[in-house]
Amino acid sequence: MECASTLRDDPANYAARANMMWASSLSHNGLTGCGSVEDWASHQLQHELGGMFDCSHGAGLAAVWPSWARYVMDADYALFARFAVKVMGAAPAADERETAERGVAAVEFFFRSIGMPTNIRELGYELSEAQIAELAEKCTNGRTRTVGGLKKLGYGDIVKIYEGARG
Repeated sequence: MECASTLRDDPANYAARANMMWASSLSHNGLTGCGSVEDWASHQLQHELGGMFDCSHGAGLAAVWPSWARYVMDADYALFARFAVKVMGAAPAADERETAERGVAAVEFFFRSIGMPTNIRELGYELSEAQIAELAEKCTNGRTRTVGGLKKLGYGDIVKIYEGARG
């Protein structure tokens, strides 16, 4: 996050760019997921969105992640609350649900601070009901599979996440 903020202000900053590339490499080889519950559903949601609209992976993830997080956090409020406090620096609330919500809001604030969208409208697209249905259909391979690790997401769940991500 520090490198992203640095690069927003100084895109030619070699050290920040190198650290960003190194962190990306570690993340993509699975190292950052060791010993934790991984959930790549938001990536699958973005892949379909990127296929329909040719948006970049990072921008598409930023647009769908908050809706996905709010939809699945009830599967493990404690996980999202830890993320909120330890990663996003959110102050703990009276309960884990509120702390988790603070974490999602902090992610949205961070995304906006670096010029990223936090919903599909900010990404530059207006989704119709037919497009949402098509995205959910493709995401579930014609309703033959679920996606997600924290919460298994079927067609109906994915429709709700895309609807929440509209903006």
